[in-house]
Amino acid sequence: MSESRRAERAGMLAVALTAILWGTSGTAAAMAPELSAVTVGAIAMCGGGLLQAAVNARALRAAWMAPGAERAGRMTPSVTELWPVALLGGVCVMIYPLCFFGSMRVGGVALGTVVSLASAPLVSAVIERIADGRRLTTRWTVACLLGIVGSGALALSRSESSHGDALSGNHSAAVGVGLGLLAGVTYAGLSWAMRRLMNRSVPRGAAAGTVMGLGGVFLLPVVAIGIPAVITHPGTLGVLAYLVLVPQFLGYVLFSRGLGRIDSSTATTITLIEPAVATALAVGVLAEPITAIGWVGIAVLATALLVLLAPRLPPSAGSASTSVEAESSTGRSTHEAVPRSRRGA
Repeated sequence: MSESRRAERAGMLAVALTAILWGTSGTAAAMAPELSAVTVGAIAMCGGGLLQAAVNARALRAAWMAPGAERAGRMTPSVTELWPVALLGGVCVMIYPLCFFGSMRVGGVALGTVVSLASAPLVSAVIERIADGRRLTTRWTVACLLGIVGSGALALSRSESSHGDALSGNHSAAVGVGLGLLAGVTYAGLSWAMRRLMNRSVPRGAAAGTVMGLGGVFLLPVVAIGIPAVITHPGTLGVLAYLVLVPQFLGYVLFSRGLGRIDSSTATTITLIEPAVATALAVGVLAEPITAIGWVGIAVLATALLVLLAPRLPPSAGSASTSVEAESSTGRSTHEAVPRSRRGA
């Protein structure tokens, strides 16, 4: 196995672990029914984002304050020069949890989950195609389709009455779909922004701290609105602490490490296993029922992950030549998103 493929697999495994941690969020949030889903999501994402910025404070200071430096014979920009990308990522971090939880609240759990998570890989692929000129591979296409089918099967198997908020007895499908699509777009956007910064030689910690930290700051007004409910129900503090420290902080640390080695479209495809983890925990911890189609969905999602992790077939002479030419024109392997010397801690 080549070194680039080993690095790519390590990135995939990091993102898979991220999805497992994220998959615990729903079960944990169910332990705090006194708080709305939007409040829980905003506090968790805000806390996790600000922690990312605090832990990477030194790298952030260096990346923002230092002027561009010459590396490998070319000038690499500081984060200040890439502020539009950083701002885009921060705005996406702010919007994502509100739309994701809002889509489930308005349109129902099944609709919100499918539209939000299944749309993200497709949006990521479009962004990479337009912004980076990246071609879609057959492997990714197959895995993405399997992931969408598996997520849809899981959503159909879950009860609409699972833990969540309800604005009224009538769900608005149109509004739920709209919020879900915006959640998918912003999730893809924050993933692309982090990887874009890393590709421009910003250290991993500084890239994650910048995007997540900005998002955390932008979410502070929403958190302030939800604080009275938390004060009224102090028993929810343990749940919120878990969500901040584990799924959001540790989860995004792993996610950023994965993005240092794989593209954002592959990362968002792998995180489609999140609903499988959430379903397994709902069955085991919350005693929620799951139908046969749900187990089929889990099996399909596992197959999608295996497709991405499977060894590549030896390339033919023609394709190998093309690959070498492509790599020589870019200066590094297409699978190595971030130069090793700039990955950071």
